[in-house]
Amino acid sequence: MASLALLFFLIISSTFLFSHAANLQLQSSTAQDESFTSILVSQNGLDFVKDLLVNKAISSIIPLQLPATIEKSARIPFLGNVNMVISNVTIYKIDVLSSYVKLGNSGIAIVASGTTCNLTMNWRYSYSTWLVPFEISDEGRASVEVEGMEVGLTFGLENHEGTLKLSLMDSGCYVKEIIIKLDGGASWLYQGMINAFEEQIGSAVESAITNKLNDGILKLDSFLQSLPKEIPVDDNASLNVSFVENPILSNSSIEFDINGLFTDMKNVPAVSKNYRQIRQPSGFCTDQSKMLGISLDEAVFNSASALYYDAEFMEWIVDKVPDQALLNTAGWRFIIPQLYKKYPNDDMNLNISLSSPPVIRISEHKIGATVYADVIIDVVEADQVIPVACISLVIRGSGSVKIVGNNLGGSVKLDDLQMSLKWSKIGSLRMYLIQPVMWTLVQTVGIPYANSYLGKGFPLPIIRGFTLQNAEIIFSSSKVSVCSDVAYSESDDLDQVLINIR
Repeated sequence: MASLALLFFLIISSTFLFSHAANLQLQSSTAQDESFTSILVSQNGLDFVKDLLVNKAISSIIPLQLPATIEKSARIPFLGNVNMVISNVTIYKIDVLSSYVKLGNSGIAIVASGTTCNLTMNWRYSYSTWLVPFEISDEGRASVEVEGMEVGLTFGLENHEGTLKLSLMDSGCYVKEIIIKLDGGASWLYQGMINAFEEQIGSAVESAITNKLNDGILKLDSFLQSLPKEIPVDDNASLNVSFVENPILSNSSIEFDINGLFTDMKNVPAVSKNYRQIRQPSGFCTDQSKMLGISLDEAVFNSASALYYDAEFMEWIVDKVPDQALLNTAGWRFIIPQLYKKYPNDDMNLNISLSSPPVIRISEHKIGATVYADVIIDVVEADQVIPVACISLVIRGSGSVKIVGNNLGGSVKLDDLQMSLKWSKIGSLRMYLIQPVMWTLVQTVGIPYANSYLGKGFPLPIIRGFTLQNAEIIFSSSKVSVCSDVAYSESDDLDQVLINIR
């Protein structure tokens, strides 16, 4: 009964743990290079992330000071040589009118068009003329508005030893028009001459923004490859979420495939690695407008059950139940008379152990599980534990799930319970009399224990600051998928990532 509770705990919790990190080498070569978990980001999801990152990136790079001081000399009739200098050119505002992200076989392109930016700068003139015996100079501030600017980059994503490698394929910035307005000094006199700097200012803006893009891509690539390659679940288990193959790009979505299986922290291989993996078509969400889809193969759940079975965690001693009469031979006097006759009014324990890893199957309508367990009936007499009989159980259950905030909650119910006598020291047992008792124990102990966890739910792999909206759960042959839109509120985690790539 407790085995059923733990089983469904593993079923639900393993659904989410896969996404929190990256890659742990599995001991089985048959499963190591296969994908059992897919993450699909649709065009709407890409647009949402693009808008968010564009706004965050703008706020993280301004103010941006252009490093160059621009000088220019000109010979003007009657005045002689005029030296013109602009310095401390700083971009303090950027507005993006429109932007888009486009996927293709060559990579991912992000383009911002109709962009404007505002700059400030210092200007200074000096010249000497034969009309006066000393140098004439003037200086002031200027405001600059850059209009019709286009900024774009194209980058590729590929699997590099289980992590994502980002490579810059192209980047650039094009300035269409510059408007300069001078303040201070005899600005009305020099306005025409300062316009001669338009080309140099435009080139400096284009170069500064392009360099910033290039630096950001390099640092983002370094950040991606430095992500941890394993996530511990507990002291015994980790999850292999290494990327398998390259991301799959279509004209409207990008799919990431990861291994997703549980593996032993102590490098002890699980009993069975013959997981069957069926390639799931990219469109596993029926509503293609959903931003995000996460699909898990039943092999993820079976790897968890095999691992914990190998680690001998699926053994329990049950000595407390709601009806304590069930753990005293007096409560069994009409069910197993010979037990009560031989051990009258003695306390009992139920020693439960699984005879094989639980088997999880996912169909189009539900998650089902089959648990094979042995229940040894123990009599406790004068601090001595006496095994008297062993009953083999085949427990079949099913679960329902629902989204609660960013959690996946649900409940489990018992579908079927079959029994057979494995051995007995007290003679033949009437199994048809024992079956209702075992059913009651599973219903009153195992199921409530499991549902107490499942009702609270377990967190989905959502970055802090993001929340699921209008989520739906879809079951298919051997797969369970969560399809959802997302909303965003301010998150320190995302801000920290953007700081890291500045």
